[in-house]
Amino acid sequence: MEMTVKNNVKNETFTNRYGEKFIFILNEDGNIQWNGKFEYCRFGFPNDYTKAYKAYLTFGGDMILEDFKEEVHRHIYDENDRWVGPCDIARVYGPMVESKKDVIDMVDPSGGPYLTAGMKIMDKVIKEFKPNEEGYLIITKQNES
Repeated sequence: MEMTVKNNVKNETFTNRYGEKFIFILNEDGNIQWNGKFEYCRFGFPNDYTKAYKAYLTFGGDMILEDFKEEVHRHIYDENDRWVGPCDIARVYGPMVESKKDVIDMVDPSGGPYLTAGMKIMDKVIKEFKPNEEGYLIITKQNES
C-alpha cells in the first residue's frame, strides 16, 4: 500500500492485480472510508447463533456459548482422516445457525483486497462494513459507532 497525507488526512492506496485502485481514508472518528470499484465483489455476513443456542439450552444443553459455537461446526473424521460427518451437535443445531443479514463482516472485490472483521488496516481493527455511494465505510473496533 502507498500512504499519503494531504490536508492532515491520512490516505492509503492499494492497487489490485487488475490495476484497479482502492483508496482508504482515515476519518477523524477513527473509521475508514474505502473508495473504489466494487462492480464484481463478494461479501459475507457473520453467523447468528441465537436460535440454535436457545434450542440447545431448551433441550438440556450446558455448554457456554463460546464452546457451543465451536461444537456446532465440528465434524468427525475416521482414523484415515476421511470425513465421516458432522458431530451430533452440528447435525442437530447447525441448520439453525443463521446469518446476520444486516451486518457485513467481509468484503472481497475481484482482484483484491480481501478484508474481513478482525483484520488490521491503517493501525485499526475492522469491526464491520457499511455500504455507501463511494464504496464502504469500515467501522473499526476502537470506535463502536
